[in-house]
Amino acid sequence: MLIWNDSCSIGIDIIDAQHKHLFEIGNQAYALLKNGLQTDKYDDVNLIVEDLRNYTKYHFKCEEEYMLKINYPGYEEQKREHTNFIKRLEEINLNNVDTNHQEYIEDLLHFVFEWILEHILEKDKLIMPV
Repeated sequence: MLIWNDSCSIGIDIIDAQHKHLFEIGNQAYALLKNGLQTDKYDDVNLIVEDLRNYTKYHFKCEEEYMLKINYPGYEEQKREHTNFIKRLEEINLNNVDTNHQEYIEDLLHFVFEWILEHILEKDKLIMPV
């Protein structure tokens, strides 16, 4: 489970709000993983992945526009990481969900949680508010 606290904040309100929403999407996946009563999770996994795909594209666009606006020197590296993350999300094959829901969600959570936390706490923290 992802828990937002002040250490996650980068000090840019709009980006912090978007990061909080990414945490919420991750926590939806976590809740689905922990829901032992629901046996068929395919539709929910599909919705979470689509939400994550769409929202990260929106968020990265906003974040990149902000970085360009302030002439952030790490823009190119950030852009490259954003592009690679979106590419990984686009490569997710939802047909694999049917074989083992739990394992698939665990793998997805590991990828998303690790990337979000590392990216926000290490890379986005370097972006300074204007």
